Amino acid sequence: MVVKVKTWIEDDNEHLVFGGGKTQILELIDETGSISEASKRVGMNYKKAWSHIKILQEYIEDDLVVVKKGRDSGGTALTPKAKELILKYKLLEKEVRDFSTKRFEEIFMADGEIINCTKGSQDV
Repeated sequence: MVVKVKTWIEDDNEHLVFGGGKTQILELIDETGSISEASKRVGMNYKKAWSHIKILQEYIEDDLVVVKKGRDSGGTALTPKAKELILKYKLLEKEVRDFSTKRFEEIFMADGEIINCTKGSQDV
C-alpha cells in the first residue's frame, strides 16, 4: 500500500493559484518553446493554456513567459521567475509526498503490520 497526496496552492478565497497542471504547462513551454505545442501535449486548447499563464502572472505580479514574435524566430521562453516557481513548487510537492509516506508508514505499518482489506469479506 502507498499513500497518495495532491498539492496545490490557493488564494485566501480558495481559488486555485498554482499546482501540478500549471507546472506541467510551464515545463512543456520551456521544453518546446511554444505555448501552442505545450497545450497540445496536455490536451488543452491554446486559449485556456494562455489564460492559465495570465492568471498566474496576476497572482505572482511578474512575467512568467517571454513571447518572441517573428515567423522564423518566434516562440516562447520562460523567465527566471517562472523557473524559480517551478523549482519551489516541485520541492514543496516532494517534501509533502515524502512526509506523507513517512507518516503513513509510522501510523499504518506500525509493528511491521499492514492493513489488509479483502473486498466482500465483511459487510461495511
